[in-house]
Amino acid sequence: MPRYDLCLAWSWEYDADFVQLLAKTCTGRGLTLFQVTPANLIEVMLEISVGEISFACFLDRASDSNPAFQSLADSVRRRNIHRINPQELCRWADDKATMHLEFISRGLHTPYTIILPPYSEQPVLPTLDLSPLGVRFVVKPAHGGGGAGVVTNATSMNDALSTRTELPDKKYLLQQYIPPRLIEGRQAWFRVIYCAGEIFPCWWDTRTHIYTRVTEEQEIQFGLSPLREMTGRIAKICGLDLFSTEIASTPDGHWLTIDYVNDSIDLRVQSNASDGVPDEIIVAIVTLLTEIVLQHRPTPF
Repeated sequence: MPRYDLCLAWSWEYDADFVQLLAKTCTGRGLTLFQVTPANLIEVMLEISVGEISFACFLDRASDSNPAFQSLADSVRRRNIHRINPQELCRWADDKATMHLEFISRGLHTPYTIILPPYSEQPVLPTLDLSPLGVRFVVKPAHGGGGAGVVTNATSMNDALSTRTELPDKKYLLQQYIPPRLIEGRQAWFRVIYCAGEIFPCWWDTRTHIYTRVTEEQEIQFGLSPLREMTGRIAKICGLDLFSTEIASTPDGHWLTIDYVNDSIDLRVQSNASDGVPDEIIVAIVTLLTEIVLQHRPTPF
């Protein structure tokens, strides 16, 4: 029976560069990679069910956006296969309402937030005091990413109520709008990527969504060490191997986690997409993922 070191499920065409780099790195480290795509999904499911193929590790980059892959994720979960970013942990960490409560209970600072129940469960809300949110606030669904369903310039309860009906089965967060301080003319807004114990802080422009890696000199010069400390604490809370988070520093010097835990993160390379992740970080992520696979590779007899 063929046994592969890593099974990668993917269906997003823009993952192609990441997949190519992962395949090359696996080959260079003597690891075998098996790819599951929409083209061979049904065939692979049959092979797994009759025991014709197996894997030591599984990385799911498909089921969150393509329901056809859920059966594969379920099948892997029932077997003795190490899962990178287990699906149940991803779903738990994806709930921004849950993460908000987890963060504040663990001493991580966040913007002032009001959590609303799903419209389908409670269409009529009691009168809420929105004054702590300030003149402008953000409305976002508790689940999802990529800015879907997010309103960044809400000013009244009507804005929140109309947005809430767009995704009636989801909880919503009303979150204080945070204007970041400026550091030598640059927004002190950061997207930080975590992978297998390594932390990669990046400047992140909220207008262009362009990443720029924070250098060691900048970390020291501008006092950016909270980025690593906070991300490390987030990793312990969510338990994921790979995720990103957004952190901002306010004009009065406070550090806040803004967008809590994001997976499955966009892994387009910056050399081919201007708003992608810097290439050297993608290379590091691929190397770290193969380290995980090596740790769970069966010891040969």
